[in-house]
Amino acid sequence: MKIQQLLYLLFITFSHALFAQNLSKTEKQILSSIEQNNSEALSFLKKVVNINSGTMNPEGVKKVGMVFKDAFDDINFETSWIEMPEEMNRAGHFFAEISGNKGKKLLLIGHLDTVFEADSPFQEFKMVNDSIAHAPGGNDMKGGDVIILYALKALHENDLLNDAQIIVAFTGDEESTGKPLSISRKDLVNAAKRSDIALGFETSTGFNYATVARRGSSGWKLEVSGKRAHSSGIFNERVGAGAIFEMSRILNEFYTSVKGEEYLTFNPGVLLGGTFTELDEMTSKGNAFGKSNVVSQTAVVKGGLRFISEEQKEDARSKMKAIVENNLPQTSAEISFTDSYPAMGPTEGNKKLLSILNTVSMDLNQGEVLAYDPGKRGAADTSFVAEYVDCLDGFGTMGSGAHTPEETVNLNTFEALTKRTAILIYRLINQ
Repeated sequence: MKIQQLLYLLFITFSHALFAQNLSKTEKQILSSIEQNNSEALSFLKKVVNINSGTMNPEGVKKVGMVFKDAFDDINFETSWIEMPEEMNRAGHFFAEISGNKGKKLLLIGHLDTVFEADSPFQEFKMVNDSIAHAPGGNDMKGGDVIILYALKALHENDLLNDAQIIVAFTGDEESTGKPLSISRKDLVNAAKRSDIALGFETSTGFNYATVARRGSSGWKLEVSGKRAHSSGIFNERVGAGAIFEMSRILNEFYTSVKGEEYLTFNPGVLLGGTFTELDEMTSKGNAFGKSNVVSQTAVVKGGLRFISEEQKEDARSKMKAIVENNLPQTSAEISFTDSYPAMGPTEGNKKLLSILNTVSMDLNQGEVLAYDPGKRGAADTSFVAEYVDCLDGFGTMGSGAHTPEETVNLNTFEALTKRTAILIYRLINQ
């Protein structure tokens, strides 16, 4: 036997011996259950991925919720479907719960909807090779939902959920939150108020990272008016600059004067300008009409703002408002803001949770877990509950290309991530 092979075998033997010492007999039984159920879990993932559940497809979202409802019923959770008012055009949310008084009270957060609507050409779970699958919403975030289910299934099979309080909340509109938030997130917030800890199962950034902080998200809309006139008169006192020049000025000053603060970003996502504009608020689609020899009389842009704290958000908004008010001749402008997600700050409680997760990961021989850069993550539902409980996010599946037709999920890491989740839950509910 070559010396390299011998050293490798010695390393594996030592690692498994160390691994065995750090896990209890019960925890090893949990891992065994996960191993036995992994093929079933991957089949379940394929099943729910192949049901379209774009946010604006309420029937599909609820259909996925009902598949999970049957599965949670099977492991003795009390399940419910919470409808949203019809005028919100959102499907609703799936909740499952067991009640008890042992250990930490947990809230496990996922979402059922995806960015891929019913008319998207990307609809099917399809293997790329023996470990990677293209899967619309498989990474963001049906894979995370399935990890929750099969971690709890392993604990249930070993009679380890007795007298624990665990609430599972799968929202149906995470990718585009229903408004008002006071209704669409009421049930999630109420669940947090009855919990000690919230764990979010958005896309994993790998074995070596977890999310202790996420940026908040706010929408903004800028509407500009100019004086419609023959283009030969542009720039004179009577005609002025026109709506498109004024819009350009404002956006350029946003870029030069507001940009630069750590974790603060803002993005104009859609822009229309001309003689007439029509923008559909629901679909973000629109039409514009104008001619090169006519000074534009209207322009509109919608965008997003990301921030790490309420203070940072309000400061950015104040700067943007001041820029909007300094109009070019014969133009006017107005900006409005819409709150979507609050920020989830890097609290000491969140960092303590990270330390607990790190111990679990080391005991599983999966390596050290560090805090992920919040500047590299988007907003998520954990942000709505961060005011009430300690939070940790990023427990979902590994993959790439989320929100694109190239989205993938890594099936080889699914079992290991489920094991990490199950052991963490087991230790928390026994604290």
